[in-house]
Amino acid sequence: MKKIFLSLILIAAISCTAQKNKVTAIKDATGNLVGIANKESFLQEPFNNWFTPNYDEYTTDEAIIKKLEPLLEKVTIKTFMGTWCGDSKEQTPIFYKILDEAKFNYNNLEMITVNRSKATPNNLQEGFNIERVPTFIFYKDGKEIGRFVEYPRETVETDILKIVSGEPYKHSYED
Repeated sequence: MKKIFLSLILIAAISCTAQKNKVTAIKDATGNLVGIANKESFLQEPFNNWFTPNYDEYTTDEAIIKKLEPLLEKVTIKTFMGTWCGDSKEQTPIFYKILDEAKFNYNNLEMITVNRSKATPNNLQEGFNIERVPTFIFYKDGKEIGRFVEYPRETVETDILKIVSGEPYKHSYED
């Protein structure tokens, strides 16, 4: 009886975890992902052809990662990227590597993949003023504190540090 009970608890836990990490991104007619994705989405063919090398080849600044780790604990992030976009293919793996090394809680990240019109079938982009991808939007206490757009001013981790630490920061398209 105990074994059955423990098995049921384990199945329930696995189901809850699977639901929480549910991926709704689908390949569109051109083979690009559109919808909610996660890191595992990019580790699948054909996306791993650009994700894995860009992730592996990037060397983070360890001093900045150490500063980011406590600051990222109170932050949620909403991202928009396109699997068709060169900048997204370059910056998204770097972004994930930084988050991995900073021990980021991925429950606080929503990764949205968009089509070339920067849209999804269920309009997840509405209200976020997405003009270029990738766009990483950082929130603290439910309020936007900054965004990284397309490419870094300095390095990805330096730009993120400025945003989450409250330093003055303008993304690449702000004057």
